[in-house]
Amino acid sequence: MDFLKKHYEKLLLGVVLVGLVVVVMFLLFKVAAEKQQLEDLSTSLTHPRVKLLTNLDLTGPEKAFARLAVPALIDLSTTNRLFNPMAWQQTRETPPRLIRAEKTGPTAATVTNIAPLYLKITLDSVTLVPDGPPKYVIGVQKEAAPTSAQRLKKPAYCKVGDKTDTFKLEAVNGPPDNPTNLVLTLNDSGERVLVSKEQPFRRVDGYIADIRYDPEKLVKTQQRVGANLHFNGEDYKIASIAQTEVILSAPNTKHWTIKANAPP
Repeated sequence: MDFLKKHYEKLLLGVVLVGLVVVVMFLLFKVAAEKQQLEDLSTSLTHPRVKLLTNLDLTGPEKAFARLAVPALIDLSTTNRLFNPMAWQQTRETPPRLIRAEKTGPTAATVTNIAPLYLKITLDSVTLVPDGPPKYVIGVQKEAAPTSAQRLKKPAYCKVGDKTDTFKLEAVNGPPDNPTNLVLTLNDSGERVLVSKEQPFRRVDGYIADIRYDPEKLVKTQQRVGANLHFNGEDYKIASIAQTEVILSAPNTKHWTIKANAPP
């Protein structure tokens, strides 16, 4: 206690000096930290970190360009009634009635049925000839021929090498008096075909069509290419018949395609 009483001023001064040293050291570190912080702030402002650019999202512009590439379809004929007022036509019924004009004419015709027309070739019989090769009776029927007389089945008496207006008999397979089949070459196509009694040759050469025109309750059956039709006060001709459609033509060379079994 005497020591403290005698030297407490020195001890207090020592504590104060130690405190001052600590404060000085703290200030040195604080100044260095503040200086570093200022340098970092200056560097971040003068040399900022630039982020890499990401791929631009061009979905919106690409969709817009895609829409611009598709032309706008404006129907000013079938649905427009400002520039194309709806026309009506009176029927020939008793009493007459009014129907829309687009429900008349070729567009109102309906193809109810289309059937094929065949070229048929059959081996009908074999005729034995004394001292000579046998002759073969070959029947030819052309259902698509323009006249009814030409559509009848006509027999041809041929031996190997003979040529008709339809085919040429090239060879006989099997016994000559009872052949397995005959080898024919068709004149129009050059195709080689086999014909036997059990298996005749058949090829589609055309079509016939049944046509109905409801506004006049007109029905035309088994119409062929070139047939004339009269309805709606106009003349039309069947320009062609395919497996699924009929094409009508007018004197002004305008054409209409009518799908089979398609409602008007």
